[in-house]
Amino acid sequence: MQFDWKGVMPAVTTKFTNEDTLDLEMFSTNINAQLDAGVSGIILGGTLGEASTLEEDEKKTLIECTVDLVDGKVPVVMNIAEQTTKRAIKAAENAEKYGASGLMMLPPMRYNSTDYETMAYFEAVAKSTSLPIMVYNNPVDYKIEVTLDMFEELLKNDNIQAVKESTRDITNITRIRNRFGDRLKILSGVDTLAMESLLMGADGWVAGLVCAFPRETVAICELVKAGRVAEATAIYRWFMPLLELDINPQLVQNIKLAEVATGIGTENVRLPRLPLQGEERKRVLSIIEEGVKTRPEIPAL
Repeated sequence: MQFDWKGVMPAVTTKFTNEDTLDLEMFSTNINAQLDAGVSGIILGGTLGEASTLEEDEKKTLIECTVDLVDGKVPVVMNIAEQTTKRAIKAAENAEKYGASGLMMLPPMRYNSTDYETMAYFEAVAKSTSLPIMVYNNPVDYKIEVTLDMFEELLKNDNIQAVKESTRDITNITRIRNRFGDRLKILSGVDTLAMESLLMGADGWVAGLVCAFPRETVAICELVKAGRVAEATAIYRWFMPLLELDINPQLVQNIKLAEVATGIGTENVRLPRLPLQGEERKRVLSIIEEGVKTRPEIPAL
């Protein structure tokens, strides 16, 4: 499937049963909620998807299940986060074989690669697959930045098409647009900067709290694109305490708790993660409960 990188693309959580197997029933419930809200794509196997804990057969099952659920309505994107170029190429091959229609790619994991090594890594994968690629640029968490000069070289590969912009620097959106025009699509990768990014010209939003609140997330994006900024701002202000749960080391546990509160997920995580405990659990639950209690009306879009 050829597609535009735009709109809200949820980085969905992976659902597990009490026996630590894939919970495809609850996973399907959540994906259907995302589709009903009008998302533009589904991203599997990211940080929220607990990718580092998934076996290859589980990734295959998740891709195939999602492709079946979306039934051609939106693209299915698989994240690649590998330690070696060889494994990244294999992961891209598998994603394409299982039915994914795009890739999101992190730089090499666990190794602080140089600019030259980082570009070589992305280019090797790009040359190995026909799938379109979104580069995940998050130097805050992963300590490797893909600079504009690096993108200049990477964009010689036609299938490198988008960036998940997570530098935390809103002005970078303007720099990207000034330099590359529409050649490099921009999706905000930080929930707490998403509306600001959209206002500055980002094409879309790779979202986290959308996993629990899909309608509100899509509404903000669509209202901004329609120029209805005041309406979008009202929802965004309500949303902000919840969005801040995404910029936290326990973002998976936080968001899964929120999914429970909205009836489209469970709290089960995979070891070594454990559910939140003690005062932190109380704090997060209080934020979620207040958010659910004050959930805003969504205007007609």
